[in-house]
Amino acid sequence: MSSQFAPSRPGTPPEHLKSPVTQSVLRIQNQIVQAARELLLEQGFVELLPPIIGPVTDPGGRGAKQVDIDFYGNRYKLMTSAILYKQASLLAFDKIFYVAPNVRLEPLETADTGRHLAEFHQFDVEIAGASQQDAMRVAQDIVTAAVARVVRTMGSELEILGRDPDAFAPLLNKTGAFEQISHTDAMEDLVRLGHEQNHDAEIDWEGEGILSHKSDSPFFIIDYPKGSRGFYDREDPERPEVLRNFDLIAPEGYGELISGSEREYDYARIIARMRETGENPAKYEWYLKMVRDGIPSSSGFGIGIERLTRYVAGLDSVWKATAFPKIPGVVSP
Repeated sequence: MSSQFAPSRPGTPPEHLKSPVTQSVLRIQNQIVQAARELLLEQGFVELLPPIIGPVTDPGGRGAKQVDIDFYGNRYKLMTSAILYKQASLLAFDKIFYVAPNVRLEPLETADTGRHLAEFHQFDVEIAGASQQDAMRVAQDIVTAAVARVVRTMGSELEILGRDPDAFAPLLNKTGAFEQISHTDAMEDLVRLGHEQNHDAEIDWEGEGILSHKSDSPFFIIDYPKGSRGFYDREDPERPEVLRNFDLIAPEGYGELISGSEREYDYARIIARMRETGENPAKYEWYLKMVRDGIPSSSGFGIGIERLTRYVAGLDSVWKATAFPKIPGVVSP
């Protein structure tokens, strides 16, 4: 990790909230949220209030743990991601989004990445009948609209933070789609740069940072290998062992902003994928009954709001992009 993103820690809540830096960041975040919300509503999406607890949640990965609660004698989970509920929501509307809180007990080693929080928020988006490419276009629209709005309206805040608006020129001047590179090509690029890792797994945080530093504009990594993601990412019928998914990587070393995918919606395939990933189908009774009765095909994604704010505001650590930061392993109010 570069010295640009050296580890740091928040002060007390009063110190943090009274800081002119915090206030500028939160004003920028407010504009990001409003820009995304307005764009989605203009495109015909319906905003729903997200669930916060449930009998199951996204099984997640990379060592993050779920939080259990006692729900009237039943063991429920705090949402690590509302992805299963997004699929369910398409029974009501074809295009939905949440501004959703998430809780993940990330591994202690993530405390100093500058990119991880134990409590964070996402724009969660899901689109019935959509492809991987359809979802990626919406994701690009949101990021572009958010950056454009901040550059247009938040000049004084960017100046306080020392963030040069010209850093966004490659993004805002782009006339077509963001660049797309396959997971396979990303792995080969990292090998050429001297960074070895498991080709069948997620790109590790160091490798992601290397790729991010090479670019001056956001770009997509697509088509991760089957074993690297959850049971809900759809396998490509024409390319076994490849998933129709994507991540959006911010430039300048800021790393991943968005993860998304086409979704598995066939009951038999979901059961098979659950077993392949070590999940017990019995835990997902309500979800599997719904799938058996029929749900739409879909594609969707989640945008980390604090991570997007960090990139736009040019922050060294993601905790600076929230009013009440929860850093992994650090006990705080």
